[in-house]
Amino acid sequence: MDSLLAHDGLAALEARVRHDLQIIAYPELDWVRPRSTADGTAMLDVLIVGAGQGGLAAAFGLKQERITNILVIDKAEPDTEGPWLSFARMKTLRSWKSVNGPDLDIPSLAYQSWFEAQFGRSAWEALGKIPKESWAAYLSWYRRVLDLPVRHSTRLIGVSPTTGGMIAEVEGPEGRYHLATRALVLATGIESPGRWWMPEVVASLPAPLRAHTAEPIDFPALSGKRVAVLGAGASAFDNAATALEHGAEVTLFCRRPALQRIQPYKWLSFHGFLRHFHSLPDAERWRFMHHLLGIREALPVETWERCRRHAGFRVVTGAPFLSTRATPAGVEIETPQGRHVVDFVVAGTGFAMDASLQPELQALNPLIARWRDRYTPPAALSDERMGLFPYLGDGFTLQERTAGTAPWLSSIHLFSFAATLSFGPSGSSINGMKFAIPKLVGAIGRRLFEADLEAHYHGMLAYDTPEFDPAAPVRPLA
Repeated sequence: MDSLLAHDGLAALEARVRHDLQIIAYPELDWVRPRSTADGTAMLDVLIVGAGQGGLAAAFGLKQERITNILVIDKAEPDTEGPWLSFARMKTLRSWKSVNGPDLDIPSLAYQSWFEAQFGRSAWEALGKIPKESWAAYLSWYRRVLDLPVRHSTRLIGVSPTTGGMIAEVEGPEGRYHLATRALVLATGIESPGRWWMPEVVASLPAPLRAHTAEPIDFPALSGKRVAVLGAGASAFDNAATALEHGAEVTLFCRRPALQRIQPYKWLSFHGFLRHFHSLPDAERWRFMHHLLGIREALPVETWERCRRHAGFRVVTGAPFLSTRATPAGVEIETPQGRHVVDFVVAGTGFAMDASLQPELQALNPLIARWRDRYTPPAALSDERMGLFPYLGDGFTLQERTAGTAPWLSSIHLFSFAATLSFGPSGSSINGMKFAIPKLVGAIGRRLFEADLEAHYHGMLAYDTPEFDPAAPVRPLA
């Protein structure tokens, strides 16, 4: 399809989106009453932090509920939100192309519709998994066609309570300033409360000799170098593949005796689990997630093949790093499988869940309930790392660690990977989004409605618009 036809196809799709949304627009009334702070500053109804797939879908869901006094902020420049064009080093999404999410079951908003409008149905049929750059472009189109209010190059610095809501301190091109909001949604994807983590055995190396998979890496500079990748998850393999494709020799070290080859998220992708997991008792949620988070995700076959086609790739299993040492010859690594010398180390060791490690939430950390504050598992299922996950209430809300100390936390909705233990795949998961967004939006809408209940009641009593005029002259039938 040439560029002119592609443009016409996308224009037609955008007209269809507008038509579809008009059909389902009822009821059209913007019903949330304006609120202000004590000093007269107008309050947002919802501030969303993060304009990736989760934040954009949340904004759209709120607009569909006629909650329109909202703002989304993102630290990235326009069209670079999320990981897709930065540290996501896979070639394609890991989920299959038929998994829909941000469209919220509106066919004209689906990735498939966007793709077919530009490249045709036969190209869709020939497509395997979605290229990550294409997904990023789709999300940018989604933001524009839905006219979602996003303020870029703006980050959250901190949050504090005020009467009826919160004051968010943010920083953008114009400096630091404050936004008052009645609800706050932290839609930061995999970057949950905490930080990207590497073991001390790697972190203690000089910075020029190591990096985390979430950091910028000068892969062309690794050409001809010996690279060690610690970790055997999908991101570790993505980085190994990228280094191999830039001419490096790569050894991937897996602490387990064998690579994880089973993908548990394929099993759980059914309505029952995705819709109802959050309502299970704590013991059941812990039991399921102890298994799922313990075995982690397997890498897709495409990633495995991307690595194994290179002669300079090898995997060493049963090989956690016992020690490292920077020497003139390179980084010496001791493992149970022997000693290795490399030029550079990449840590694919994931994320440490701990709100005390995230600057904008550090002040709140002593107030936030964690799973270990609410549930003690049997010894066989004990897991210190899981215990640090935030314990969330209905609608992904933070809970106070000690009753009565910070009830305002329930106006903060944590829609990120940190919700996994409480809600299953949700805030950072495409396959869980269509089930998670209605829970999030419903909880926000319910709180806004209840907060204005008295005003709604008196508005009902005052409603006096007649349907007809009894004094109007009678018109005889023709």
